[in-house]
Amino acid sequence: MVQERTLPKFDTASVQITKEEGFMLYEDMVLGRFFEDKCAEMYYRGKMFGFVHLYNGQEAVSTGVIKAMRPGEDFVSSTYRDHVHALSAGVPAREVMAELFGKETGCSKGRGGSMHMFSAEHGLLGGYAFVAEGIPVAAGAAFQSKYRREVLGDPNADQVTACFFGDGAANNGQFFETLNMAALWKLPIIFVVENNKWAIGMAHERATSQPEIYKKASVFNMVGVEVDGMDVLAVRSVAQAAVARARAGEGPTLIEALTYRFRGHSLADPDELRSKAEKEFWFSRDPIKKLAAYIVEHNLATEEELKAIDKKIQDVIDEAVKFAESSPEPDPSELYRFIFAEDE
Repeated sequence: MVQERTLPKFDTASVQITKEEGFMLYEDMVLGRFFEDKCAEMYYRGKMFGFVHLYNGQEAVSTGVIKAMRPGEDFVSSTYRDHVHALSAGVPAREVMAELFGKETGCSKGRGGSMHMFSAEHGLLGGYAFVAEGIPVAAGAAFQSKYRREVLGDPNADQVTACFFGDGAANNGQFFETLNMAALWKLPIIFVVENNKWAIGMAHERATSQPEIYKKASVFNMVGVEVDGMDVLAVRSVAQAAVARARAGEGPTLIEALTYRFRGHSLADPDELRSKAEKEFWFSRDPIKKLAAYIVEHNLATEEELKAIDKKIQDVIDEAVKFAESSPEPDPSELYRFIFAEDE
């Protein structure tokens, strides 16, 4: 078993959330978990094809960051593990599921599939199959926000971009080059490293000379923060600070969220490389159970109310599957559509 890093401590007493906020966070995380569980079922039933990478266990990162931003206004750049980022950004579950089924009603019109979720309406800049591919794209989105505000004089151009990527991407050249430019230009961007300890089958500690990724921010004179990625309140707290910093023109932040994927790298991965002891260490830190316990302990809701949310979300997932199954395939006559931008 690879030696575990000590998870950063977070004082929950320093954070106060309302019942509405607690429900919003819990509902979003449950939506992500139930959606991914249904994806696994549909994949093994032959309803989905290709590679499908699930997000189980990492929900606190997506919810904690994206729900601290402005829905439909700010931008989100994802990875090939992008279903839950899309859901947190507001893309309807039925459109994400339909995309996984390769249907015309999917958020990418059935052209993208699991690794290429996209929605202009929701500020989702896309999922990317290549490691670190989305990092410079996110910087471009952040640059245009800054340019529109400072050069074109648009006072409403204060959008923030959140760029998600894994620990393996932090060893890629695009990571270093883009962080350097973002720091030089003080771009309104948040770099979010979802450090789930494994780059496919390579343990993080064996692949990098500095395992503490957030410390790499110091090289670029950038704020670097380490956070417990299994605690949505901790993630939300550092994300809110980073968003405020970016929106105020104070530049980028590198957030390293220590998290763990509960399933293999993809649904084609038998997950035999990770030890049972390591998995149990992280399973016991399930972010959804942690938030549920917090909500009940602080009298924000009862267990029955949380179960009602679970039931509501399950109904949403079941409806999404029915929608995807009944949706039409893309019309072959439109095979070459969407290759180039279209006139509005």
